[in-house]
Amino acid sequence: MLYGSLRERSYSKLLTLEAARLLEAMGAEVRIFDPLDLPQPDAVPDSHPRVAALREAAAWSEGMVWCSPERHGAMTGIMKSMIDWIPLSVGAVRPTQGKTLALMQVCGGSQSFNAVNQMRILGRWMRMITIPNQSSVAKAFLEFDEAGRMKPSAYYDRVVDVMEELVKFTWLTRDVSPYLVDRYSERKESADELSRRVNQKGI
Repeated sequence: MLYGSLRERSYSKLLTLEAARLLEAMGAEVRIFDPLDLPQPDAVPDSHPRVAALREAAAWSEGMVWCSPERHGAMTGIMKSMIDWIPLSVGAVRPTQGKTLALMQVCGGSQSFNAVNQMRILGRWMRMITIPNQSSVAKAFLEFDEAGRMKPSAYYDRVVDVMEELVKFTWLTRDVSPYLVDRYSERKESADELSRRVNQKGI
């Protein structure tokens, strides 16, 4: 699970924690990545401990949840930086291909879908099985109590729906995702040929 804010009282983090409780109640094992101290993409080698921790978590997961605030009509730079650190390919292995993905966002004002729409494009680009349902919480500062728990509302019900759908899609595709993303054009290439093509030094 990824959230895209470093604020002390981060509503994207609170929403992620709420979703994590739901997933655990549904039988899922959950890991949440804290973006604090994650360097900007390409500023350090990918062997940096924080980068390595993010990549290990991404490789471990069967499904992901991305949750971003909307800032200036878009996902935050923190959210995009985390996603940019997750490689499309490591040698001939694609760490995100065939994994399920659920998307959520929090809004400071009226409801918007800019951040989830952008993340949906990224999920498709990374060959993830992005579920149809999604969550956008308007005026998020009104939707959580002092303890950081989400108040009962239609927004909360939608979060339950999204997490339930993520679990269902993960179960349904768990054993068949390699088949679903298998491509003729890639079957023509050997692992070595693919590695040389995607890791070329120059054009």
